[in-house]
Amino acid sequence: MKQSSKKSALTEKEGVEQPQTFSASSMQVIKQKRKQQPTAEELIDGILKGDKTALSRAITLVESTNPDHLEKANSVINACLPYANQSVRIGITGVPGVGKSTFIEAFGKYLTSLGKKVAVLAVDPSSTISHGSILGDKTRMEELVKDENAFIRPSASGESLGGVARKTREAIILCEACGFDTIIIETVGVGQSETAVHSMVDFFLLLKIAGAGDELQGIKRGIMEMADAIVINKADGDNIAKAKLAKTEFNRALHLFPAKNSGWTPTASTCSSYTKEGIAEVWNTISDYFTLVKSNHYFEQKRQEQNQYWMLETINEQLKSNFYHHPAIFQSLEENKKAVQNNELSPFAAASRLLKKYFDKD
Repeated sequence: MKQSSKKSALTEKEGVEQPQTFSASSMQVIKQKRKQQPTAEELIDGILKGDKTALSRAITLVESTNPDHLEKANSVINACLPYANQSVRIGITGVPGVGKSTFIEAFGKYLTSLGKKVAVLAVDPSSTISHGSILGDKTRMEELVKDENAFIRPSASGESLGGVARKTREAIILCEACGFDTIIIETVGVGQSETAVHSMVDFFLLLKIAGAGDELQGIKRGIMEMADAIVINKADGDNIAKAKLAKTEFNRALHLFPAKNSGWTPTASTCSSYTKEGIAEVWNTISDYFTLVKSNHYFEQKRQEQNQYWMLETINEQLKSNFYHHPAIFQSLEENKKAVQNNELSPFAAASRLLKKYFDKD
C-alpha cells in the first residue's frame, strides 16, 4: 500500500527563543546569595530596621524542625523580645468558605488606610496524607500583598494542635519587633484551632455567613463563648435580609452566655468584604474593646496568662522534639512499632518502654 505523502497536522513549530531576563553571571550571584544563610545578628538588625525579607527568613528559621537551628532561632527571638508587645493581636476564625481571606484583605486595606502596619499570619491546613499545604493566602489577598504597610505570611499547620502553626507565637514576636502594630492571625477554621489561636490573641473574631442552614446550630457553643464579636460576612446583594436576620438571632444568643472576665459584652454585626460595607464598624468595635480592657487592666492580665501558657507549651514541644531525636529512641522506635502492629506488645507497654529508655531508667 502506498504511503501518503501528506504531513500530519499535529506538528509543533519552533517558537522564538526568549531572551534571558538575567545574565548567567547575575543568576550565579543571586543563587549564591540565596544559599548564604544570614547570621543571627544580621537577621536581628534587618528586623529592627523593618526589613520584610529579614523577617521572612527569621520566621522560616524559627519554623525549622532542624535541631541545629534552635539556638540561632532562640537568639533572634530573645533579641527581638524587648521590642515586641506593642501591637494588638486579632484572631479571625470561621468555617471554610465563610470568606476569611477576602474579609482579611478588605479589613487589612482599611487598617493600612488609617496608617496602621498590618501583619497577617495565615495558617493553611496540611494534608494528613501528603503532608503538603497549598499556602494560597498570598494569591487570594492580591491587593493587600502589594501594600507596603502589610506583610502576609502563610504557614503550613503541620501536625500541631488544630491546625495552628507550631511557631505562630514566635512569629508574632518577630512581626511586632519589625514594627507591625496590628497582627491578624487566621485559623484554618476546623477542629480545635480556635482554642489555640484564642490563647495567643487579644481579640477573637468569629465570621459567619447567613443562609447556610440553622444559624445557631452551625457552630459550637465553645466557639461562641470564646468570640469577642461575631460578624455576618457576605451581607450584600440578595443576602442582605438573611444577614440582618442572622445578626438578630446571634445577638439574642450572645446574651444567654455567661459574662466575660474582661467585662466586655460581645455583639453581632454584618459586613460585606465585597462592597466594604460594615468594615469600619468592625474596627470600631475592636477599638472599643481595647479601650475597655486597657482601662480595667484585663489586657495586661491576659497577656501575662498567655506568656505562662506558651512557656508550658514550648516545654512540651521541646520535650517531644528531644524525645524523637534521641539516638536511642530513634533506633528502637521502629522495632517497638512493629511489635505493636503484630500485637506482640500493647501500645501502652511500648510507650512505657521507650520513655524508660529515654530517661535512662531501663
